[in-house]
Amino acid sequence: MRPINFKKNVLATNIAILLGSMVSVAAFAADAETTEENIENIEKIEVKGMRASMKASVNDKRFSNSVVDAVTAEDIGKFPDGDVGESLGRIPGVAVSRQFGQGQGVSIRGASSSLTRTLLNGHSVASTGWYDQQSIDRSFNYSLLPSEMVGGIEVYKSSQADLPEGGVGGTVIVKTRKPLDLDANTVFLSAKGDYGTISEETDPELSGLYSWKNEDENFGFLISAAGSETTYQRNGIESLIGWGDIVPTTFEQERERTAINGSFQYSPTDNLNFGLDIMSLDMKANNANTSLFVMFPDDKDEACEQRNSLGTCTFYRRDGNGENPGWAQTWARQASMDSNTYDFNFDYENDMFKVEGRVGNTKSEGGTDLTSNYGFWLGTAADYAGTYDATGEIIKIDVANKNFTADDFGGQLSPAGWALKKQPNSDEETYAQLDFTIPTDLGAITSFKTGVRYADHDVSTLTLPAIVNADIAAKDASAYYSGQISSGAGYTLPKPDMDAMLKDAKAAINGFSTEGTVYKAGYGTINEENLSLYLMANFESDGMRGNFGLRYISTDASSDYFALQADGTYADNLSTKDASYNDVLPSINVAFDVAPDVIIRTSASQVISRPNYADMFAASALQGYNDDVAGNQVVSTGNIALEPFKATQADLGVEWYFSPDGLMSASYFIKDISSFITSEQKLDQSIGIVDPNSGEDNWTVSTKKNGTGGQIQGIELQIQDGFDNGFGYSANYTFADSDAAAENYPDQVSVFSDSSKHTVNLVGYYEMDDFSARVAYNWRSEYMMRELPGFYGNREHQDFGTLDLSANYNITDYLGITFEVVNLLEEDSVQLGVAPDDADVKPELKGGYPAWSFEGEARYKLGLNLRF
Repeated sequence: MRPINFKKNVLATNIAILLGSMVSVAAFAADAETTEENIENIEKIEVKGMRASMKASVNDKRFSNSVVDAVTAEDIGKFPDGDVGESLGRIPGVAVSRQFGQGQGVSIRGASSSLTRTLLNGHSVASTGWYDQQSIDRSFNYSLLPSEMVGGIEVYKSSQADLPEGGVGGTVIVKTRKPLDLDANTVFLSAKGDYGTISEETDPELSGLYSWKNEDENFGFLISAAGSETTYQRNGIESLIGWGDIVPTTFEQERERTAINGSFQYSPTDNLNFGLDIMSLDMKANNANTSLFVMFPDDKDEACEQRNSLGTCTFYRRDGNGENPGWAQTWARQASMDSNTYDFNFDYENDMFKVEGRVGNTKSEGGTDLTSNYGFWLGTAADYAGTYDATGEIIKIDVANKNFTADDFGGQLSPAGWALKKQPNSDEETYAQLDFTIPTDLGAITSFKTGVRYADHDVSTLTLPAIVNADIAAKDASAYYSGQISSGAGYTLPKPDMDAMLKDAKAAINGFSTEGTVYKAGYGTINEENLSLYLMANFESDGMRGNFGLRYISTDASSDYFALQADGTYADNLSTKDASYNDVLPSINVAFDVAPDVIIRTSASQVISRPNYADMFAASALQGYNDDVAGNQVVSTGNIALEPFKATQADLGVEWYFSPDGLMSASYFIKDISSFITSEQKLDQSIGIVDPNSGEDNWTVSTKKNGTGGQIQGIELQIQDGFDNGFGYSANYTFADSDAAAENYPDQVSVFSDSSKHTVNLVGYYEMDDFSARVAYNWRSEYMMRELPGFYGNREHQDFGTLDLSANYNITDYLGITFEVVNLLEEDSVQLGVAPDDADVKPELKGGYPAWSFEGEARYKLGLNLRF
């Protein structure tokens, strides 16, 4: 049975055939001797330097029984990229989306980033977001984790029974360093300066590590820490056709990141090991989003000269005689998130069995601690005379004046009472796991592995409106804006004083309400209890090795909420909805060592990813309620009874290891996604709630449901090698053809989220003696970004490529200097609304309208490191 012949409607049958065939193979090879030849041939590599790092990653792939790719740190504190997410994006089949300056979402083989399971040292990590316009999902926020703390990463593209479920795309295992693996009194210190070409600020980064172990090498501890302060700025143009139409924007963030990792190991005997890992991740992310609304309903009809097929204006000409100038406003947010994990683990091994266990807790709290808004008319109508061209991919603005200061505000400013609120989120999991491995002498079957895992997971979200003082004093704009800042479309705008805005916003608040429509609409909790059991057999015979098994999963979920009543009010008492599901997931992985340097690899499995938490909250939440943007009112209701995403997948690949550093491979993969989660959206609905600001009962109603799924299939091609003259290279290409039913999405675009059809990675390096340098280029074709019913909505990100450079010079055996550049070419982020005319989405998300565009920023880092 050749997996390359798998068809969409027979994948599950083929898995059963393969599992049955495996049993026959084991019986047929009952007299075969299991050898240790492969294990003996594994090179033990002390990973130091680019070439050694790539060589170690090749060995991880070569001797794995599953479809696995790896990234290995070149040395302590020296990961291949300054961003963990970007390093993952160098792997074939993996694509990374950048948001707010860093690689955050990781998509594997065309599946959405929310369908990637991320584990830290084999266990879950709680994570929340800091931005109030982002949904709560199950993805890990890679921007929390400094690359200096990471020793290596494994990406499992195929599943096996002993892997925790949750990754339809794949499973990422991030590994930190352990004290017994390092020399006693290992020390690493690093200091860097980070310069951004848009913010034009130089920011500090510090990191350090100390590891100790006793002379018997049976007890040790390691502590590492990293901290950074980054001034991040994103300039762009946003489209809000409901009000303002074309909006130059500047997003500023004062990002403070702190990470502390403590690891303890104790091995009282050669057979028994104990470990305790503590990880604390913290990010403060205060931000200000300044926008200039340049077009208003009073001006639109008269100014419009060209419209698209929807009737949406794509070319305006203002004569400067209108009633309105522009409206400038700043959203100032105090935001943060943290993640704290405590993991205790042990293992014991003798001739009869091996037992491994872990128990731990991971908790994250984050969100927007305070939201405020300041705004007023800016300039005169004559300043806005000119043309506004939205016929291309990026809006072009050619007007009389693009330069404004605080003196150009037409009146005094104060924090808007309707905007004052906070939105805290929490995510916590307590887990326990126990695994047994029993060696056997059953012919080709070398061992059985079985285990159980239990997790109790709690998620909560709140919206707490402020109790506002009766009289909020207004002040001159100079109290809240000082100097100028660059913005999108070539504008220069008044620079907000974030601290002053937040200070006066706090002074305007007498507390936060735990009653009323806003609070009840934003209240939601989820409790999820997950139990899994598995049985897996490892096998090896002449020229063949692998594993096969079954994993049983069971989930009980419940959600508390305030019920939305028919008259548009909320019940006074909490209600609860419950749901449960279970499943059995088969898997098989086989590697055929057809020659000393050639491996044919195949796998088949069924996998699931549980629904995103934002989709499961039973509450009916209101977005855009009582704000100052007309037409953005949305009521969204989750569904605790959603079934998980489920896929049947298979792949077939060949790998040729033509030199100690060389690898050439080709793989075909297919994923048939039978169960899918999607949203249903209806525009212009009356629900009985009148928005206090607009005076209208006109809502977009969004609900969640299980859809019909779809299919992803594609190929991965990879080649890499290193040479004795110090040069080396790596190149890979991924083709992923995703086909999802158009009715799964309000935008009616039949492509899975985050899925690029083409992804290319090119890396070249030189390393000799005390100097090394690397150039890396990553490019991906267009892909759909979906955030409905959130503010940014569903849009298509255009093709995106980044060129990154890095270099290192060892001044002495202990002191080195580093230089890095990220996004040297300053590639822009361009996002179009590509939904068809009849889709139930906003006009800026249809017909190729230039919905959002953000200017690319290059970041330069120069640093010193000390190690001994």
